[in-house]
Amino acid sequence: MRLLTGSLLAFLIATLVGLGATYLALTRGAAFGALTIGSWTAFPKTGTIDADPYARAAIARTGRLVTGVGDGVSFTADHDDKGKPLDGRCDVTVSGITPQARFWTLTLYSTSGSLAANSLNRPGFTSQEIVRHADGTFEIAVTPRAHAGNWLPTGGIERYVLVLQLYDTPVGVSTKAGREVPMPAIATGDCR
Repeated sequence: MRLLTGSLLAFLIATLVGLGATYLALTRGAAFGALTIGSWTAFPKTGTIDADPYARAAIARTGRLVTGVGDGVSFTADHDDKGKPLDGRCDVTVSGITPQARFWTLTLYSTSGSLAANSLNRPGFTSQEIVRHADGTFEIAVTPRAHAGNWLPTGGIERYVLVLQLYDTPVGVSTKAGREVPMPAIATGDCR
């Protein structure tokens, strides 16, 4: 009887730990094969046949359409280059250049995965509409208050995620080191 009770208790604990770990992996985006460059992280194998089971389960759970590796790659950032979480009440600057791509978009999402609402109904920028400096670099102000130039309003939300989608780009599964690819810098300024 003692052996049966011990076995059932061990089975119950193992089941709870396994289900809990699976839940965390699905809700926290713990897929394998991450490509991290600065503050930006991508999972280039997610849109391929080589996607790990956790990535497939997360896609099935959320119902999001992923970009195939032949089409492009999607980078996300939820913190600046110093590790500070992106706060919609702070002035954040995204600056520099993007990796080589035929087209790209930079979009502001809430942490729940929906487009962040703001007064201008502007969820992001594209490579076609961004105003650049003479040397080809750009600067985007991600702030709650109006700003001259490329301004992406946050609507004052507490936390947000930036998504940089690169289309028709060589960046992806074959990229191994962060120094191979230039990514925009993310810096946090004043918070109010």
